[in-house]
Amino acid sequence: MPDDASPLPALPDAAPGGILLTPDGSRTAHNTRFGEAYGSRHGAAAQARHVFLEGTGTHVHPAPRVLEVGFGLGVNFRATVADAAARGAALAYHAFEFDPAPRDLLREVGNGGQGAAHPVWEALLAAWPEAGLSPQDLPQELQVQAGGVSVTVTFADVLTAALPDAWASALYLDGFSPSRNPEVWTPEFVARVAGTLAPGGVLGTYSAAGHVRRALEAAGLRVERRPGAPGKRECLRAVREG
Repeated sequence: MPDDASPLPALPDAAPGGILLTPDGSRTAHNTRFGEAYGSRHGAAAQARHVFLEGTGTHVHPAPRVLEVGFGLGVNFRATVADAAARGAALAYHAFEFDPAPRDLLREVGNGGQGAAHPVWEALLAAWPEAGLSPQDLPQELQVQAGGVSVTVTFADVLTAALPDAWASALYLDGFSPSRNPEVWTPEFVARVAGTLAPGGVLGTYSAAGHVRRALEAAGLRVERRPGAPGKRECLRAVREG
């Protein structure tokens, strides 16, 4: 997601249906609830790989366990699946999403992109809830296994949902920007979600805002600045030592 610390450029060209084509050839889309794109308009796939996959070391972990805050359009998930499949690594993935995008939008954004041909992506799309369901009619969660990948998507507000304790080798903190979605960037929530990291686990986020860095440090994580993905000067990684 974009960070409120950086001015947003003009939107990339829109494909039919309102999908946004980003400079690296990958796609994202505009979210009307939050008033910004789901993924980086400078390169959705590039951000997924640089900030989340490589930023957390998931691309070299022999059996990653990833927890994601904000499944969105599945770009981070597909990037992680593609990498694990290429290395022959088993992958367990648990994402929290309280407002699932329509299945057709997920399919169109992923069409031809990394990970889209993996059987777990097709299995997840097949099980994805129908568009237009009210929150009370959504399933609590989906669980799918295929091709060496196990994925759980919990359809709940991550602010109040039960979270796994000391489970994740990597945490993808990918909510909408702090100005649009401030609830997932508070010190209270950051401290809570940091508890999902196993010792040695790494959190990655596109945000480099000072208050986000301070919240991560207050949660007991060792915070490092990294060069940002295209369009961003910096991003953050944070390690749970122990």
